[in-house]
Amino acid sequence: MPVEKTTNKWGIVVLVSTFILMIGAAFLVYNLQSDFSDYNTERMTTTWGLIFSVIAGALFLYRGGFFIYNLYLYFRYKVIKSVTDEELPTCTVIVPAYNEGKQVYATLMSLAASDFPKEKLQLLAIDDGSKDDTWYWMQEAKNILGDRVTIFQQPENKGKRHALYRGFNLGTGEVFVTVDSDSVVNTDTLRNLVSPFVVNEKCGAVAGNIRVLNNEKALLPKMLNVNFVLSFEFMRSAESTLESVLCTPGALAAYRSSAVFECLPEWINQTFMGRPSDIGEDRAMTNMILKRGNHVLFQRNAYAYTNVPERYSGLYKMFIRWGRSNVRENIAMSKYVFTNFREGSKIGSRLLFINQFLKIIMSYPLILIMFYFVASHPILFLSSTLLSILIYSSFPAFFYAKRYTLAESFWAYSYSILYTFGLFWITPYAIATASKSGWLTRELSTKK
Repeated sequence: MPVEKTTNKWGIVVLVSTFILMIGAAFLVYNLQSDFSDYNTERMTTTWGLIFSVIAGALFLYRGGFFIYNLYLYFRYKVIKSVTDEELPTCTVIVPAYNEGKQVYATLMSLAASDFPKEKLQLLAIDDGSKDDTWYWMQEAKNILGDRVTIFQQPENKGKRHALYRGFNLGTGEVFVTVDSDSVVNTDTLRNLVSPFVVNEKCGAVAGNIRVLNNEKALLPKMLNVNFVLSFEFMRSAESTLESVLCTPGALAAYRSSAVFECLPEWINQTFMGRPSDIGEDRAMTNMILKRGNHVLFQRNAYAYTNVPERYSGLYKMFIRWGRSNVRENIAMSKYVFTNFREGSKIGSRLLFINQFLKIIMSYPLILIMFYFVASHPILFLSSTLLSILIYSSFPAFFYAKRYTLAESFWAYSYSILYTFGLFWITPYAIATASKSGWLTRELSTKK
């Protein structure tokens, strides 16, 4: 049976099972109302139970208020339209690659097909000591594109940060664009991505809009595709309204070259707990550019499509890497966000930081409460959790359906179940292991 048909078959099974679980949970909650009432009454009669109720109520109000605030910011967001060819700045696109194989060829060809003035576009590809045939596919792209692309090979694998560092020092553009070697872009992506630098002289970096490339091949990419839409088109739109996008993604990001060179020495020599930082280079660059008073924006009309893990092992490793980077950069952000780090309002940046920080510090208490609830009232926990997923996941499902298609939007529910029961441990583990390094997902045997 073809892979696509098998995937569709299992997809139907997963979606049907998801809704059976959630609807079953709704019936359970309805039938167990007296049990829930007794549990709440019992909890309110103890000191710890009362404390828990107060904290839970406060968190609920905070999360609800922050969601409404983000919704307000989202509706205020406006994409910046592309400027004319004459106004476009010169642009250096840097593509670092490690063990990417043939996909790097597709990446370079998609970039070369951009409707960006050729005389203003410099395309650099850097093989970071790959162990597979990545260099061969770079050479194949070079054979076709000729002088339009320049390729380099690191003598050994030094990590993505060092490959980008080489590209920054070789680049001549007024704007640097970084694109992951497992991504492809639309023809208008580059011009849309760099236009904010022309319109806003304070703009130091721009985040692109990331969608999933391999969402027809497996179930996890289908779920992540819906999650990415919420993460980028809703959350980063809100952050962009505050001119404080917290992370420009490695898959597609643009930086004003002068802003890059201001923080380049600090960035390449960054350490955490005495060790060189070899992860989170995108979040670190964004953080350093924000710290210097620049605006960081999001361009919803600048699309990149990137490959994501198709198996659970690759997924949790990717999330661990992101989680560790989040811990590190929130610590770094705490050192400047409450200072007079830029002109104009700084309240939005501070609120975004507080929201991120609360997620980190509350991860351990919440997981302990969850384990206690599971041990003491497993049926109540399971039914209430699944019902909550049915309620709260309806927003990302509706958002995706409004922006794209109804059929794919239902994956929001499956993703929430997966994250709640299969990935809840990521943040606590990332906090405990924040000092550890390593990319985790780029070796040949565990590439995805």
